[in-house]
Amino acid sequence: MLGVTILGNNSALPAFDRHPTSQLVTLEDQLFLVDCGEGTQVQLARYKIRWGRINHIFISHLHGDHYFGLPGFVHTMGLLNRENDLHLYAPAPLKEILDLQFLAAGSTLPFTLHFHPLEGEGELVRTEKCRISCFPTMHRVPCWGFLFEQVRPLRKVNIDKARIHNVPAVFFDRLKKGEDFINGSGTRIPNAIVTDPVPKPKSYAFCADTMYDETLAEKLTGVDMIYHETTYLKDLNERAAARFHSTTEQAALIAKAAHTKRLLIGHFSSKYDKLDQFEQEARSFFPDTDLALEGVTYYI
Repeated sequence: MLGVTILGNNSALPAFDRHPTSQLVTLEDQLFLVDCGEGTQVQLARYKIRWGRINHIFISHLHGDHYFGLPGFVHTMGLLNRENDLHLYAPAPLKEILDLQFLAAGSTLPFTLHFHPLEGEGELVRTEKCRISCFPTMHRVPCWGFLFEQVRPLRKVNIDKARIHNVPAVFFDRLKKGEDFINGSGTRIPNAIVTDPVPKPKSYAFCADTMYDETLAEKLTGVDMIYHETTYLKDLNERAAARFHSTTEQAALIAKAAHTKRLLIGHFSSKYDKLDQFEQEARSFFPDTDLALEGVTYYI
């Protein structure tokens, strides 16, 4: 299972009951927090999310609307006597910021906080069930997007078909990994004949803050669902470019070029009190577009 719960969908300023960026990704049996704008822990409580299961936090960049909620959230974990290790993936300067805040407050965390600086594109986390990697986006400061992928499950051995083709049980583990079987007479038994197909792994990409960048589509080709910022409507292309942000049209063009199945749009400027036009404009270029609405979980 792969789903994304929106905790905050606004840009720099909280306005119109919209909050700065934060999302919770549910991947199989794990919860991952992506960005932690001001008010994130309040939103987690509001939507009754058991954040004690969050063991990995990803911060895209060091603009305040993407991480100002983090020190308070980590401090709250300590007050509630969290014991599990916490892994934080973020631009390197964030460690010094957190260390200074906790030092000034005399705070001692009762759990181990592992800081993983984001220094280059590549894999960050891998388990038997999932893989999480990062990629750079084009913003005013170093900024990173995150790709969440299910790991392709092992194929399922069809016992009856395996017996028909005299495949010994000791070879089943290799069948699960996709190997063909070659019998004693040298005949190759294709894997697909004696195993059943498994569901295609699902994927989700969080593209963080970025100006229009066609190379993103190349990196994310075939991803099932993409979140792309749309700070402005399409009539403000020049303002978006000047501030290293994107418009509805630009996000939709990236989704179309990446051949994604679904586009989520967010990071709305506080100059807009209504969001209907964002959805209308994006859908005119990419029909399978939805607003990233707070409190809603989008399943893949």
